[in-house]
Amino acid sequence: MVIKTTAQLDKLIREVLLAVGTDERNANRVAEALVLSTLRGVDTHGILHLPSYVEKIRDGEIVPTAWPQIRQEDATSALIAGNWTFGHVTAKYAMEVAIKKAESHNVAVVSAVQINHIGRLGEYAELAAANGMLSIIWAGGFGAEKPVAVPFGGRQPVLSTNPIGIGFPVGDGPPMIIDYATTVVAGSKVLTARDRNAQLPLGSIVDKDGNPSTDPMDYLEGGSLLPFGEHKGYALMLAVEFFGRILSGADAFSNEKKRGGTIFRHSGVTMIVMKADLFQSLTDYSTRIKDLGDQIRSVPPAPGFDEVLLPGDLEARAEATRGRDGIPIADALWERLEALAESLGVDID
Repeated sequence: MVIKTTAQLDKLIREVLLAVGTDERNANRVAEALVLSTLRGVDTHGILHLPSYVEKIRDGEIVPTAWPQIRQEDATSALIAGNWTFGHVTAKYAMEVAIKKAESHNVAVVSAVQINHIGRLGEYAELAAANGMLSIIWAGGFGAEKPVAVPFGGRQPVLSTNPIGIGFPVGDGPPMIIDYATTVVAGSKVLTARDRNAQLPLGSIVDKDGNPSTDPMDYLEGGSLLPFGEHKGYALMLAVEFFGRILSGADAFSNEKKRGGTIFRHSGVTMIVMKADLFQSLTDYSTRIKDLGDQIRSVPPAPGFDEVLLPGDLEARAEATRGRDGIPIADALWERLEALAESLGVDID
C-alpha cells in the first residue's frame, strides 16, 4: 500500500483528465467525486476508475467537454440529457435541479439519460440530505453495452448491477445513507479484490460456464454477477431497471455513433426527492429520526459483532480516519496510475 493525501489525488485526477482534453469544470467535478468516494472508504467507486475514464474518452464514449441540459420539464419534474459527458457531472446537475424544484413544490422527480458511469449514488443522496431532502435514486442499465448480471435462475447476463441509493437527513448529525448494488458485489469490487489478491464471497459470481466461483478472474474472463437475496434481490434489480431505464426513456438514446463505433448504451437514472417536512414539522421529523437511530444503535450486539451500526456510519468513520492519516492505495492500482500519468506527461507525487 502507498499512502496519499486528498490533495495529491485531486491534483493527479485533474491533471490526467486535462491532459486528455477534459475542460477544467468537468475535470474538477470528476476529481471531487472520485476523491470523496476514496476518502469515505468506498474504494470501488474512487480513483480506481480513472484509467477506464481515460480509455472511454479516447474511444469516444465520454465527451469530456460536454455539459448536461434540460430536455423537458415542468414544475416538479425534468428530463436531463447528459450529452455523454462524465456521469458524475450529469448526476450532480440532475440532483441540483431536483432539489431546486422540491424546494418550491415539496416533491420532484428528475431523470437523466445519455449518461455515463455516475459513481457512488450516496454522494447525490448526501447532497439532497444536506439540503433537508429525502431521496431515492434508481440507476438502471449502466453497463448495458455489456450486461454483467444474470437474472435469478438464469445463466446468461442480461442486466447490470442496478444500484439504488436512499438518503435521509438526520438533524445536526450525519445523514443516513443507503447505497448498494442489487448484485451481491459491484463489478468494481471484483477489480478491487483482484488488485488485493483477495477472493470474493461465495455466491457473488459465477464463471463463464455458470459455475459458482470466488476467483475474481473467473468473472473478468467471461463470468457474471449474481443478484443478492436470490429472487428478492432479483426483483429489486428489475425495479431499478424500470425506474432508472424504462421510466426515463433511456432506450430512445441508444445506438449513438461515437468515434469508437456504434456503442449501445441505454443507461438512465431517476431521482425522487422530497422535503423532510412534507408531512410534519422539520423539528418533529428530526427528533423522530434521531430517536430511531439512537434506539437502533443501543441494541446489544450479537456474538461476533462489536456494535450495531446505521447505514453511512462506516463511511463517516473512514472519512475521519483517512482525512487524518491519509488514503491507502493498493500497490497494483498505484502502479497503473503511475504508468498512466507518465504516458501523458503528468508529474505524480
